[in-house]
Amino acid sequence: MLHCLRTAAVAAFMLLAAVAAVHAQTATEDDTAKFLAGMMPSADSPLAPLTKDPAWQRHAKFFDTAFGQLEQRQISRIRAWADTNLAAPKPTMFYMFSGPDFLYANAFYSKASTYVLSALEPVGSVPDLTRLPRGGIASALYNVERSLSSILSFSFFITKQMKTDLQAGQISGTLPILYVFLARSGMTVKSVSPISLDDKGAAYFAGENPGPNAVRGVRIIFVDPDGQDKTLYYFSTDLSNSGVKASGFLKFCATLAPGNSLIKSASYLLHSGNFTAVRDFLLANSATIIQDDSGIPLAFYNQRKWRFFPFGRYLGPIDEFPERYQESYAALFRRAQPIDFGIGYRWRTPESNVLLSVRLPVDGTATSEATPSAEAPPPPRPRRPRPPADVGPQPRAGFFFWR
Repeated sequence: MLHCLRTAAVAAFMLLAAVAAVHAQTATEDDTAKFLAGMMPSADSPLAPLTKDPAWQRHAKFFDTAFGQLEQRQISRIRAWADTNLAAPKPTMFYMFSGPDFLYANAFYSKASTYVLSALEPVGSVPDLTRLPRGGIASALYNVERSLSSILSFSFFITKQMKTDLQAGQISGTLPILYVFLARSGMTVKSVSPISLDDKGAAYFAGENPGPNAVRGVRIIFVDPDGQDKTLYYFSTDLSNSGVKASGFLKFCATLAPGNSLIKSASYLLHSGNFTAVRDFLLANSATIIQDDSGIPLAFYNQRKWRFFPFGRYLGPIDEFPERYQESYAALFRRAQPIDFGIGYRWRTPESNVLLSVRLPVDGTATSEATPSAEAPPPPRPRRPRPPADVGPQPRAGFFFWR
């Protein structure tokens, strides 16, 4: 009898020790990314038991549907367009005014090995999800869905909405959104570390002091589906002239140049005189620039150094930016090739415009395989977009706010 009692006591002790060990584990960044994205973490992850929560299962089902439809409607078509029209992409891609939009950065430039994203939104943090209070998981997943509501439906973040959503709840900032986009793009997250830049563009990591005027960000090392190691930088920084003058952000970017650039839904900031430093940097350090009409106005391109390939239709800016209409853009897009996807503020496919600008080498020939085709009809009068009912699954009640 005594022997049996001792055996039972040892077994109970070992069980308690195993349970304690599980609770003592910290989930990997990759498992956290998958969990937030509604994808199963590894079987031995401390997050695995949380996938039995009905809130996570609803979240997973919603994201499976939303991302599946987005892949079919836009992302796969963008990748096919890029494969056809970008012959020799550079290792680096720059995406200014991006927010946490790795999804479209990777769709347009999937062959890049280093991604540099930048915007005002803070990096934020993702805590140990196993230690959230009761009901915390449901709240966290709700905020993630809410933060992604506009980009899943319209291809861009609504800035005013994002400022509110990215400050809500236990998880905050752009980091959880970057996690979701990496996981849903088939990436495996290897490491996540804070990074700061001093005013000369030198990088500092955890525990190092970059001094005043430091630009804060995050560096994520990940592996793509082909097994290649890649790097994603996101910097929270002011991209206005005064902001970049006081920081080392553009100096850091220059160490990775030349690259390819993406400009989308950028509030026409590069049309103004307060963002000339970023505009000049992109023009000087990009081999190709993919943009909608909210990007760099044609007037600032040196026509002898660039060749333009217009796609889609230019209908002019939406009503919020009426003064940003470009006659030269309209003329260029009369010979545009069609596209089968939509991006930007005019996200409906028949209304979208994409301009591929290719820097000419010394011999004056473009390195892109894109070729202009027949003329498109002249642009009609601009119309204000309205969210339709058929743009994919909408977040649950109360999630979407159109400005």
